[in-house]
Amino acid sequence: MSAHVLILGGTTEARRLATALSARPGLRVTTSLAGRVSRPGAVDGEVRIGGFGGAAGLADWLRAHRVTALVDATHPFAELITANAAEAARATGVPHAVLRRPGWDLADDWYPVASLEEAARLVPRLGQRVFLSTGRLGLAAFAELTDTQFVIRSVEPPEPPLPPHRELVLARGPFTLADELDLLRTHRVDVLVTKDSGGAATAAKLAAARALSLPVVVVRRPELPSDVRALPDVDGVLGWLAGIIPPGGSCAADTCP
Repeated sequence: MSAHVLILGGTTEARRLATALSARPGLRVTTSLAGRVSRPGAVDGEVRIGGFGGAAGLADWLRAHRVTALVDATHPFAELITANAAEAARATGVPHAVLRRPGWDLADDWYPVASLEEAARLVPRLGQRVFLSTGRLGLAAFAELTDTQFVIRSVEPPEPPLPPHRELVLARGPFTLADELDLLRTHRVDVLVTKDSGGAATAAKLAAARALSLPVVVVRRPELPSDVRALPDVDGVLGWLAGIIPPGGSCAADTCP
């Protein structure tokens, strides 16, 4: 029987992993996307859209589709999905790992906070024109800041409640340093708010803020469950999977985990 890898996707690393695994003959690869973006980027292998119905639903899917290994390659802030994946893996005994790129190194002009709500309490003390680069979810935390002007960038329009004074920039990255410098200067931004998503794809805004000597409010990422295997990159996941799945991508019915 063919070994089957389920990737919980939505990140650049998830797409790269799907591409690498799909090139292996005899291996079935499925990437699951939450469906929050109407036009996701192309993904190699099979793709499913939508939730599973919590940890129990995911466990049922793992059993029904005879999944050999589960890789959680979701965004570092997809806390609920990560918790559900860990619980489903425990319930089914399916080998499970989290592909989590390292966070950014703390800089002198950064203000680390634990949540978007804490960021909203801090922002008025740092500036009046804020580049809010935290995605389209959770913006309600800033909705009560009536004396602050926000520039909000997201792939698709966010849903209310939203800050009353805002400019919406609809764009899909990655963005270059020149792009980010132009945005900050054009909108006269004096403080950046972002999440510690890590990686190079979204790091240009940090370099731009540093070049313009702007303060940066950084929401710290949630902790992973203590019993979860965390791997920093695609190569690390491929090495882990090599210990589970034979080189041919298939195994006897009684040897696949």
